[in-house]
Amino acid sequence: MAASPPVPSLLLTLALALTVAAAAKISALRTPISRDIYHSSDSLLREIKALVARHSDKLSMDTITTSNKGYSADLFVVTFNHVKESVDNGSKVHILLSFGQHGRELITSEVALRLLYILTEKRKIAGVDFSSFERVLENLVIKVVPMENWNGRKRVEEGELCDRRNGRGVDLNRNWSVDWGKKEKDYDPYEENPGIAPFSEPEAQIMRELSRSFKPHIWVNVHSGMEALFMPYDHKNTTPNGASAHLMRSVLENLNHRHFQDSCLVGSGGGSVGYLAHGTTTDYMYDIAKVPMPFTFEIYGDEKASTDDCFKMFNPVDKTTFDRVINKWCMAFLILFEEGLRNLRDAQIVSRGTLDNWVPIGGDVVERNVARKTARERKLEGLDLGMQELRTYFRLFMLSTFLLMFMFCTRISKNRNRDSDEQSA
Repeated sequence: MAASPPVPSLLLTLALALTVAAAAKISALRTPISRDIYHSSDSLLREIKALVARHSDKLSMDTITTSNKGYSADLFVVTFNHVKESVDNGSKVHILLSFGQHGRELITSEVALRLLYILTEKRKIAGVDFSSFERVLENLVIKVVPMENWNGRKRVEEGELCDRRNGRGVDLNRNWSVDWGKKEKDYDPYEENPGIAPFSEPEAQIMRELSRSFKPHIWVNVHSGMEALFMPYDHKNTTPNGASAHLMRSVLENLNHRHFQDSCLVGSGGGSVGYLAHGTTTDYMYDIAKVPMPFTFEIYGDEKASTDDCFKMFNPVDKTTFDRVINKWCMAFLILFEEGLRNLRDAQIVSRGTLDNWVPIGGDVVERNVARKTARERKLEGLDLGMQELRTYFRLFMLSTFLLMFMFCTRISKNRNRDSDEQSA
């Protein structure tokens, strides 16, 4: 009769079996990538390259490669310039859009691809015709980074569905210099590894140089996990002060009202999302790069999904929802372009150029000089009228003073002459 195995061996075997079962259960609960809906990173890049080749009059594409301590990264930057031969005399608005900074957020890169199609091949969204939008596009130069975290995206496609980091485990949205390295009580080293120093990662280095050379007026970092329209700050529970903050909030609130029926969360990332984030791109764009309108858009989130089911949490898993999200947010970007252009020119951050009127999305012809004067313009007009009135009163005062002085001097002169005559007599 065979001897019974020792108790420790039985416990070890049982623990191993339970671990395997638990792992299998977790794996079964995780939704795989919907490969019939989503492009792979390689196929998405091929499609963008083909689109650029078909529309070389409006699109160009640059591949930028940087290495640091044995780690290399490629960044693909697509530039849309509606009229390439035109000279940018300062009237064009520069817009920089980054998608896919976190590898697990596949839906963001799909929005980038569809947006490029809309800008070039005029695909309709929900039956809306964008032919009238040409006048706006003529005044924009747009740079699109469709997949900032190429290496991290590869890790997700290989099965690491919850990974948001780059190819060597750094969160690119914690690798920027504003308040870099600070850790909150709930800091997760797996999720939020900021790297060994600010801009230690090639991807962040490339994006920083791109912001320096392009000098965007509008920056949008596109993420998923919820639906929100964020402005700075991420690292503290407040928004900036002054005219710039008012300008950003005005654009976001108008976008939220026009397109989302006031359903999106609007405010600072640090004050709205429930946690503070240090070393983020958007805070750098505002504090250091001095971008007038830096934003973070969160475009989708499944609140009912398990925290282990990352693909479902951050990405639509069915075609109907997929199309709805893409159409909704492509439309949001077009309205952002419209609102941004108008507000930047109203604030005289860029010159007005030749855009006197246009047909806004879903609206009638707008006469810029009459029918759509902003509150700021009306206020300035009121100030101008007030100054004119003050100048008029000042002139009247000076004239009255001069006449009184003249009469007073004349009176004194007559009195002196009279006194002189009386003394002579």
